[in-house]
Amino acid sequence: MSKRYSAEFKRDAVSLACSPGRNVTEVARELGISSEGLRGWVRQARIDSGQGPAGAATTDEKAELARVKRELAEVKKANAILLKAAAFVCPERKGAAGVGR
Repeated sequence: MSKRYSAEFKRDAVSLACSPGRNVTEVARELGISSEGLRGWVRQARIDSGQGPAGAATTDEKAELARVKRELAEVKKANAILLKAAAFVCPERKGAAGVGR
C-alpha cells in the first residue's frame, strides 16, 4: 500500500539525499521510506530544475496532462449522452451527422 507524503517532506528528503556525503539509500533508511521512491523524487526534482533528460515532463506538465485527460474523458461522456439523447429524440436521423455512432 502506497503512502502519500507532503510536498514539503519530499522536498526536504530530496535536499538531504542531494547533500554532499549522503546517498539516497542512507537517507531513505533514516527517513523510513523506500529508497526507490526517494530515487524517483530526486530524478523528478532534477527534471523540474531543468537538469533532466531532454523531453522529460516536469511535475507541472504532468499535472496539466492529467487535468486535460480528465477533461477529455468528461467531454467524451457528455458527447455520448448527447448522442443517445439525439437518437431518442430524432430516431429517423440516427445515421445522419454522426448521430448513433
